[in-house]
Amino acid sequence: MSLFDRILKKKGSSQVQAVRLVNEPTAAFTSFTGDAYSNDIYRGAVDAIARNIGKLKGSHVIRYGDHEKIDGDCRLNRILQVRPNPYMSAYDLLYKLATHYYLYNNAFALLIRSGRNLAGVYPITATNTEMLADEEGNLYCRFTFRSGQHFTFPYSDLIHLRRHFNNNDLLGNDNSALYPALELAQTQNEGIISGIKAGANIRGILKFTQLMGATQLQKAKADFVKDYLSVNNDGGVVVTDQQMEYTPIESKPVILSAEQTQEVKAKIYDYLGITENIVNSSYTEDQFSAFYESTIEPFAVALSMEFTAKIFNDREQAFGNSILFESGRLQFSSNSTKVNLIKELLPMGILTVNQALEILNLPAIEDGDRRIQSLNYIDVEHAAEYQLSRTRKEEGKKDGVEEIQA
Repeated sequence: MSLFDRILKKKGSSQVQAVRLVNEPTAAFTSFTGDAYSNDIYRGAVDAIARNIGKLKGSHVIRYGDHEKIDGDCRLNRILQVRPNPYMSAYDLLYKLATHYYLYNNAFALLIRSGRNLAGVYPITATNTEMLADEEGNLYCRFTFRSGQHFTFPYSDLIHLRRHFNNNDLLGNDNSALYPALELAQTQNEGIISGIKAGANIRGILKFTQLMGATQLQKAKADFVKDYLSVNNDGGVVVTDQQMEYTPIESKPVILSAEQTQEVKAKIYDYLGITENIVNSSYTEDQFSAFYESTIEPFAVALSMEFTAKIFNDREQAFGNSILFESGRLQFSSNSTKVNLIKELLPMGILTVNQALEILNLPAIEDGDRRIQSLNYIDVEHAAEYQLSRTRKEEGKKDGVEEIQA
């Protein structure tokens, strides 16, 4: 029984009710069968991105009136932050969505509802996706899974993230622009393996100095290969007598230089918008900050908008309900940067005590949600009053001096 068989069996058959689809399919998407994920360079880069996206924290927040941000439904937050479904953690869900996003340029997740409330989120791994519409213009997605099963879900119940969203009205473009680089990388790996094997083998022309029949030639050749060209010939030495002459053939396999190999990797990294320092975790603060702003943050924005639109209706959104995915970027900074930041912001009352401790990766303390502020700073609302009072004092002192002199 597949994962979706279990899900739909628990929730009933409402998710797979037959839909009368009168329009032709508006779009179709088929997973790339070239198995780009089997390439070590591409997989390493996608894994580096997905691992950092998996650290994003989804929260239900409410913004309205004079409240800039307040905590939302704790049950919804648990689904977003801890356990979106019984089979995976929130990190697993985000990791898989990010992986699909970069492998197929389309990532889907199914929202399971219990009445009006969200009950779970399940990523969808399908070999084919068709976008269909009914008589009233409602959009549906029909997924074909590796088992051959088909499931159709309303588009309103699906989280859909798209990359390279250009030619198609509903789906992201494929990764055909990357195929030459992947093929070059694969050829490079095969060339290195072939070169090593060729260097370990003895190649040449075996010439017999006496007349021999075809059967004898074949037997002599087989004996020669068995004795000298097998892996048992550890010394790599061929011994001949006057009956035969062996002329070795020099084999020079073509292997890419280090610079050429680096260019192949750079093509793949540039396509994904990532650098090698991010992949091998040797990045600096500035390099990670650029990676976050160019790769992680756009994905977080897309997640926030899609989850907000699919979980809440228009009325709920009008009352300030939204889903926000964010990450503690400062946890990747050096300790000196964190300390300097706290020294600058804490005296201004911008950070609470617990927020400062969180930046340092320390546990929160009781009554730590309070803010402390240096007396060197003044509330902007009292600044004019302060200046006016000070001016009056200075004028009073001046008047007093003049009266004494008079």
